[in-house]
Amino acid sequence: MSSVDVLRNQDPEAYIAHFESREERYETPCGDGTMVWRSWGDGEPLVLAHGAQGCWQHWIRNIDALSAARRIVVPDLPGHGDSASPAAGDHAGVAEPLAVGLREIFGDGLPVDMCGFSFGGVALTYTAALHPDVARRVVLVGCGGLDTPLGDVRIGRVGGLEGEARSAAIKANLLGLMLHHPDSADQFAISRHVPNARKSRLDVPPMVLPDRLNRIFPQVTAPVDAIWGEFDRPHPAPDVQEEALRRFYPDADFRVVEDAGHWAMYERPEAFDAALLGILANPPRSAP
Repeated sequence: MSSVDVLRNQDPEAYIAHFESREERYETPCGDGTMVWRSWGDGEPLVLAHGAQGCWQHWIRNIDALSAARRIVVPDLPGHGDSASPAAGDHAGVAEPLAVGLREIFGDGLPVDMCGFSFGGVALTYTAALHPDVARRVVLVGCGGLDTPLGDVRIGRVGGLEGEARSAAIKANLLGLMLHHPDSADQFAISRHVPNARKSRLDVPPMVLPDRLNRIFPQVTAPVDAIWGEFDRPHPAPDVQEEALRRFYPDADFRVVEDAGHWAMYERPEAFDAALLGILANPPRSAP
């Protein structure tokens, strides 16, 4: 186990500080405040968007590997983490500060590759549709909105619990929604789950379910690909999701991360990074 992995399991705050000490930080307009972006690495840009009730830390186990190949830029989405709430809590309201920030950060370097996890994939897809100048391609990771049945999500009460009972309840919730293996619900994941969720100020489910991606796909001019965890609990089996996506993108590059749950890039970072970089190694297809 590397020294960084030791930090992740023993001192989550020091683990976060390890990455923050090396970041480039940007702030761009968002609602009555700013949207916060973090960047690592050099080279061709790759924008990574986190899921609902999360922040940039959804990607923390991927930063080193991906930033060795690309310049990764990771925002806290509007209404999440350190970013202000958008002026309007709808798709256009979220897409606007994303597009404004991308134009400010990248300028003539647009369009760029984008990869979004869960709600982050929906947010980036709407941004690509409403602001087509910013998106070179979109890679979805475990996204809802494809009008497929809901999976078997199990969430229990955490409020009022303390100590070991609280940690056990959070771990159970992580395994009931985000992760597949008990060992994956480590100290870092347990410590950040509730604090990051509490910072979320956006009503996400109506922006995703049941078919919000399907509704916007016809307006997206960039190609769309996807990565799915084999045991993604919020959704049916990956082949069901693949079939739904191929109705709109028959030639989509759809890859499955074996032995991973919804938060596949945290649970199986090496396999996920290989899948994402494999997709990005191919030139973007022409939009259908």
